[in-house]
Parts: sequence; structure tokens; C-alpha cells
Amino acid sequence: MKIGGLQKVSLIDYPEVICGVIFLQGCNFKCSYCHNPELVEPKLFGPCLEEKKVLKFLASRVGKLDAVTITGGEPTMQKDLIPFIKQIRKLSFAVKLDSNGSRPDVIKNLLDEKLLDFIAMDIKAPLEKYKSIVRAPVDTQSIKESVKLILKSKIPHEFRTTVVKSQLTAKDILEIAKLISGAKRYALQKFVPTKTLDKKLLKEKTYPDDELEKIKKRLEKEIPSVIVR
Repeated sequence: MKIGGLQKVSLIDYPEVICGVIFLQGCNFKCSYCHNPELVEPKLFGPCLEEKKVLKFLASRVGKLDAVTITGGEPTMQKDLIPFIKQIRKLSFAVKLDSNGSRPDVIKNLLDEKLLDFIAMDIKAPLEKYKSIVRAPVDTQSIKESVKLILKSKIPHEFRTTVVKSQLTAKDILEIAKLISGAKRYALQKFVPTKTLDKKLLKEKTYPDDELEKIKKRLEKEIPSVIVR
């Protein structure tokens, strides 16, 4: 496993649960606003943490942590993801996966083997704008398939979108809501220009809170739980 980082405790990465967070290196998308460039851009990669040491740390936190969140980068790119999660589950931790949804085959396997307790999928844009936002080749059918798999699963889930004012309009966000119709929870993540893959976005103006609240109210007509974070 290419483990790029470990956050020993988090109160916000798994809803209502105390978790540890494992950051995996590598991503097939190059979103300009990405706030983890050191996990996306190979020239910024640092030395990987040893898998055995990470698992040893988790073993020492049994009874203190409730869960482990696996994020990235893009975790589903890792060929050893499934056996790695199985080792975590042997320690009796709940597991949450953060994914961009580009590998529905991996998501299906994880769901079929009942290896996840929570899944969060980033929806980058309406399908017709995906390629320009992620700045990489993308099969939008795979995005649709991942959404379908998550909606059909019986585990808690969240869809989320980072809202960059120069990239997404209110209409775009409402189009995304149609894509995830049937979702129980949708999070609008306010873009904060503090660290980005593309440094040009450090000068980006963020959406005003009142505009996001208006969008939220419109979304709440279709989705039971909409949050702005």
C-alpha cells in the first residue's frame, strides 16, 4: 500500500464517530482545487509509511478509536486495497471509504464483500463538465455506475461536491442533485483557497455563505439531508 499519511484521530471525517484517517498516494484526477496536492502530484510525493507500522498503530488504538477512514488521493487505484481493509476489519474497526467513483468495479467488490460501513463519493460536476473539472480522461459512465451502486447499497453514504465559484454555477449543482437522485445525504464543501494543486486558485473568490444557503434550500426539496461545510 502506498500510504502517504496518517492522522491519528479525527472527529470530522466519519460522521458522529471517532476515527483515524489513512491517506493513500496517487490519484487519476488532477482537480485544480485539490487540497492534498502531495497525494496527487508525483513530484510532491513523500516517503510512504510502512503498512505494518500503520496496522500496529491501529492495533494499539483498539477501544480508543471506533473507525478508520481511508482517503487519498484515490484509494481504489491501490491494488492491495481489499486485503488492507480486511486487515483493518480484523481489528474490529468500522471502515469508511472516500472515493471519486472512477472505479465502480472496486466499489462493487468492496460492497459485495461487506467491507465498508460508510462510503463517501465526490461528485465533481455535472457529467458534461467532468473532464474539464478533473483535468484528466474520465469515463462518465463509470461515475454513473458508482452512484448507482452506492444508492443501491444498504450502508450509510454521502455524496459531496467542492464548490468553486469559477467552475460551478448554482445550476450545475442542481444538475448534480439530479445525478444523485435518491441520495440520503449531500454535502456542499465550500472551497477555501489555502492549499491547492493549481496555485492560480489561491486567488479564487469563494461562494458567499448566503448563496450557498440558497442553493442548500433548493436542494432540500429533493435530498433529505443537505449540509454546507
